[in-house]
Amino acid sequence: MTEPALRVRPARPADVRAIRDLVEPYASERILLAKEWVGYYEAVQEFVVAEAAAPAGTAPGEPAAVVGCGALHVMWQDLAEIRTLAVDRSWRGRGVGHALLDALVERARDLGLRRLFCLTFEVDFFAAHGFHVIDGTPVTPDVYAELLRSHDDGVAEFLDLARVKPNTLGNTRMLVELD
Repeated sequence: MTEPALRVRPARPADVRAIRDLVEPYASERILLAKEWVGYYEAVQEFVVAEAAAPAGTAPGEPAAVVGCGALHVMWQDLAEIRTLAVDRSWRGRGVGHALLDALVERARDLGLRRLFCLTFEVDFFAAHGFHVIDGTPVTPDVYAELLRSHDDGVAEFLDLARVKPNTLGNTRMLVELD
């Protein structure tokens, strides 16, 4: 049996329900941060989704199933965070996460970004894509001071601020430098 075709594309507001459904099981296990509905809609332009074409024999016009999602959140001139990378559990191990991460890295390159940050339990997965574990915050003091003004939890996680420590227990902070 052949795998259904997989396509990664920018997310649309109509995908928000599927994105939330993908994230919710991971959020309930405290692997990903839960968001309010409005948070997903406000950030939809940051997301890409992976969709699997309907299998052969499915009724014509049957929509493709969203089987994964991920977001790229710009934090500074040269820096962004890969966040909310989630794959339907039945699709894990089939290349969906790799396809999503590759698309997000390409988007970062298109934006002229040089560094990508992630906070993850999946250290081996991100290491396979060139990410390495970091200590401290790899920005200049003036950029650090500017980032402190952000209300975004992901930025606070990047800065390793005490207020987000309960959300980040067990996670690893990683960074990749793009070519």
